[in-house]
Amino acid sequence: MNALQAFSGYGIELEYMIVDRETLSVLPVADELLQRLSGTRASEVGQGALAWSNELVLHLLELKNVNPVSEMESLPAAFQGEVQRINRLLEPMGARLMPGGMHPWMDPGTETRLWPHDNADIYRAYDRIFNCKRHGWANLQSMHLNLPFAGDHEFTRLHAAVRLLLPILPALSASSPIADGGNSGFLDFRMENYCTHQIRIPSTIGRVIPETATSRAVYEAEILAPMYEDIAVFDEEGILEHEWLNARGAVPRFDRNAIEIRVVDTQECPEANLAIAAAAVDVVRTLYDETCAPLAEQQAFDTDALIRIMRACIRDAERAVITDSVYLRLMGFPAQRCEVRELWQHLIARMMGNQPEQRKTWQNGLQTMLKHGPLARRILLALGSDYSRTRLMAVYRELCECLEEGRMFLGMS
Repeated sequence: MNALQAFSGYGIELEYMIVDRETLSVLPVADELLQRLSGTRASEVGQGALAWSNELVLHLLELKNVNPVSEMESLPAAFQGEVQRINRLLEPMGARLMPGGMHPWMDPGTETRLWPHDNADIYRAYDRIFNCKRHGWANLQSMHLNLPFAGDHEFTRLHAAVRLLLPILPALSASSPIADGGNSGFLDFRMENYCTHQIRIPSTIGRVIPETATSRAVYEAEILAPMYEDIAVFDEEGILEHEWLNARGAVPRFDRNAIEIRVVDTQECPEANLAIAAAAVDVVRTLYDETCAPLAEQQAFDTDALIRIMRACIRDAERAVITDSVYLRLMGFPAQRCEVRELWQHLIARMMGNQPEQRKTWQNGLQTMLKHGPLARRILLALGSDYSRTRLMAVYRELCECLEEGRMFLGMS
């Protein structure tokens, strides 16, 4: 690989909800917490290599590494330390952080409070146009993984690789099976809602799986320009006319020369999220290197077929079945059909074989997911058939403890 920037630095963004320490209901105090951290009214507060920042709503915070890192192995401990520090600050406020892709009983129609400070005009515009007081907006937590590129050659290769990976990521990362106090019927209900959250203006989200990209100029002309034209009808002041309006599952951020992957739910602890990020990077790197198939074949693969795979993974996660032999060949899997669990076992085994030095860092998290299923599956097993508020509180309190202690969720302790 002759890349100059691809795989040279990674950016991770993790979202966490602030909830009442006793009731676990959402608590809209992100601005108060950030003010305590900084001593001033701030929307972002740095702490060494990491930073906390606001999001759309007052019960949500984002934790990220300020500068891209060349190796992700240092991030789990750094992120975990910040989570514990924030929880210590939240304790006297009667609050704590909650992991998972969605809050299990939040009513976004009545409980949503938009961020009212810096950039409030952006959030008001989003709310006015898309109605943010609903699932997919106010009730979600995800990880964004940023992969760098330089120039059109790297961009097109990286975009093609990421596009093939997107459909199967929910099978590994689904953590949102519960909504409105019951079983949603989807292992990844956050992504089920995400797929339509900006559908009022279809050009801003496409079909979630992005179209094939051949250059920056073509992407700007065929994706961004129509999007800006369409939003202008609803946003005459141009408040939302920025590339971050693009809500596809992976989007180029030309302002920082990176592709941002958005389809991964927040897990029970940073170690789990970073393990998924490491596995994703390894798959993307293999595809980027054209190890299993040339770029032209990757770019030519049908978007409809990718969407079918993604929809199955959103619903059934690791138990979804892939029968598209062409896709499996592109991913280097030596069979005509499989459960996605089997595909991930193959991909992760290849990762561990190619990078044995990473085995110790990521093995615990990835092996837990492969053996016991994604967090969504483990949540459902812990709940059984009991979706009472008492049982939900017990299971999600245990998830909060996992976040605090930095351990995988294996049921009730």
